[in-house]
Amino acid sequence: MKKILFLIAAVVMFGCQNQQQTDTSAPPQQQRDTTDATNNFYDNEDVHALQTNTVAISGEIANPGTIDFSALPKRSIIVKEALPSDTGNYFVGAYRYDGYSLFDIINTHYPQKANQEVFSPIIDLYVVVSNDRGDSAVFSWGEIYYPTHLHDIILATDVMRIVPSKTHELWTLPEKAKMVAGADLLTARNIESPSKITVRSAAREFEVEKGMSPMYSDLFEVYVDGAKTKTIKTLPSDIDPLTYEAIFYGRGRGIHSTTPFTGAPLKKVLADQWPLTAKNIQQAYLIVAARDGFRGVFTFSEVFNRNDQSEVLLIHAPEETDGGAFRLFPAGDFFSDRAIKSVSSIWFEHL
Repeated sequence: MKKILFLIAAVVMFGCQNQQQTDTSAPPQQQRDTTDATNNFYDNEDVHALQTNTVAISGEIANPGTIDFSALPKRSIIVKEALPSDTGNYFVGAYRYDGYSLFDIINTHYPQKANQEVFSPIIDLYVVVSNDRGDSAVFSWGEIYYPTHLHDIILATDVMRIVPSKTHELWTLPEKAKMVAGADLLTARNIESPSKITVRSAAREFEVEKGMSPMYSDLFEVYVDGAKTKTIKTLPSDIDPLTYEAIFYGRGRGIHSTTPFTGAPLKKVLADQWPLTAKNIQQAYLIVAARDGFRGVFTFSEVFNRNDQSEVLLIHAPEETDGGAFRLFPAGDFFSDRAIKSVSSIWFEHL
């Protein structure tokens, strides 16, 4: 009998110890820091849950379906929200958003490109996030998977105000889940209640000539909704150049150089083509094509509407007989894959 009682006690004790270990391994719930006990400015207010709904994913990917958020880690970003208007930009509020990054959401849905046979690189992909009210926002594959700062676009399910310590102004709290683009200056892409994510490849066709050497284009043409609007043969003299120190590293071949890049911000060279409106921020993108048919997609927002001063540079190097005369340097990218050489055309497109 004593042996039986001992065994029962041992099992109960082991079960309690095992339960205690399981409980303590769970991440602690973050508490509001009302006394500034830490140096963290972003935990001083209450966190509010946002009204959420199911989200479907489809398009040019494997295994479309409904997103299982329970399998994804939660991430946080801090944003200052502002929107454009006819009378000037107006401030909405400063917030910490918690939720699921677009990087993680799409991560297990591998691309199955419609144009795979003619152009296999993935940098001409883009992602459309939309809701049931007809709102939509476009994100390039490059700004999701190539930037130096990952997980900066999230589907927010919780929100916290970042309250000024002197004015104690309380910004209006959002009520519904929203897609939040952390690198945007004007936050028109922060659409509410996203319900659908669609992956697409740029449909415009270009003649591809692999291995072209030398590859050179002494000018490039600009097209807006399919109509040619401009031919650029040199950089405008009234635009001050920028120089960025760089570690130029490719996803395939690794390190290329550690030399600086000097060029003009692409947004200034093309500023007269499309205005900075909410619609363009949400739904416009650029296809940048090279002489050999290589191309990449950039959203209008990541070129014209950044808050990190990591501009996309247009470099004019006519002396480079193989790769000149124009090339891009996307300073915010970790990889060099979208640093397109011998640019021959840039196309402004709407969803």
